[in-house]
Amino acid sequence: MRHAVGALLRKELRLELRAPTTLTGMALFSVTTFVVFHFGLDRDTVEGQLAAGVLVVTLLFAAMLGINRLFVTDEEEGGFDGFLLAPVDRTALLVAKATALFSFLVLLELFALPVFALLLLEPGLDVGLLWRAAVVLLLADAGIAVVGTLVAALGIQTRARDLLVPLIALPLLVPVVIGTARALAPVFDAAGAGALPGRWLAILGLYDLVFGLLAYAVFDFLVED
Repeated sequence: MRHAVGALLRKELRLELRAPTTLTGMALFSVTTFVVFHFGLDRDTVEGQLAAGVLVVTLLFAAMLGINRLFVTDEEEGGFDGFLLAPVDRTALLVAKATALFSFLVLLELFALPVFALLLLEPGLDVGLLWRAAVVLLLADAGIAVVGTLVAALGIQTRARDLLVPLIALPLLVPVVIGTARALAPVFDAAGAGALPGRWLAILGLYDLVFGLLAYAVFDFLVED
């Protein structure tokens, strides 16, 4: 399975490198949303819980763009049917797609976090803030990648994919939004980055574990049906 995952993942990354529509769209959406928050809140800067909420909501909606397009190329060009005919463990597709989406989210955050700090964040960026935020965001990215891949695979064979995917994914990702926002709130405190709250990190880790096992258990049936 390792070779199949590697081949599928290389295919995903090559497609995005040739035509970087997904990452470009996610990045532009993030910048636009930060500008809207900047003027909509009528504040030059935000900090603490508000800053965490603005960042998490923006990244979540940007992630929806990537989730919606996760299987589109495969479906339009027949790659999805070709994979189903190949003698390969179906779980390889889940792992490759989730890893590709996780990579896109990390790249998005490498771009979006400095823009967010420039446009809105009161404390500004420093090394201490960056590594604390990175720990939280990586846990959130893992959950979004697994749930997003599962929902995208469910929605790809329906005509109302663009509507169905966010309607299913957003409620499932509410625990990620709450946990990430609560964990990032002390990091974005104007008085200086505080310690990471272990309880919320544990909740995010447990969410990743539960949905990772659930996705592993049901993905075969999902793509076969």
